[in-house]
Amino acid sequence: MKAEVLALCTGKAAPLPDGKLSSIDKTAIEGPVRVTRMGLEGDTQTDRKHHGGEHMAVHLYAADHYPYWLGEIPEVARLSTPGAFGENLHTRGLTERDVFIGDRFRLGSALLELSMGRQPCSTLERHFQRRDMVKRIIANHRCGWYYRVLEEGVAEAGDALELVERSQEKWSVEEAFALLFDPTRESPEAEVRELLSLPALGPQWQAKLRARLA
Repeated sequence: MKAEVLALCTGKAAPLPDGKLSSIDKTAIEGPVRVTRMGLEGDTQTDRKHHGGEHMAVHLYAADHYPYWLGEIPEVARLSTPGAFGENLHTRGLTERDVFIGDRFRLGSALLELSMGRQPCSTLERHFQRRDMVKRIIANHRCGWYYRVLEEGVAEAGDALELVERSQEKWSVEEAFALLFDPTRESPEAEVRELLSLPALGPQWQAKLRARLA
């Protein structure tokens, strides 16, 4: 199982339309890029409380979803190029239903481990100037996901993102995201505990599950 890496993207702090600084707007870069334990070399995260760090080092958003969004919100011109969702990896061939918490992928010479999906936030709404983006993503589960970097390395556009190890086959990113955020999905305590028990699950989602139990 693998995806094609169409672009690797990085970004610097810049003002959103309402003036708030953010590094969400990423652009594709040419040539080899170093993949470090804290993310792609040259990338920044303005809000380090909610973005970046060891367990959210590399963000992937599927290029497979861009045609859907262009159909839904065609007025958002930014969707014409990679990096619109703040992703570092713009890939084709895998979506949230195909990948599972704890999956390990080879990206160039780097080894990545899937830690959790991405929780949509108001920054996306300000970036796209659409007040309903969070609601839309919660409904359609097109959230994207994060990797931690187990082995640093180098990657570039054209590489394959290839699955090398899978530790469990129940909790896909889509299923885990739905359990945590979709109000239409039931969340039995047993399933909350089961998801929480996954060793690879990122601490931010662990905290949300513990709060659910409390």
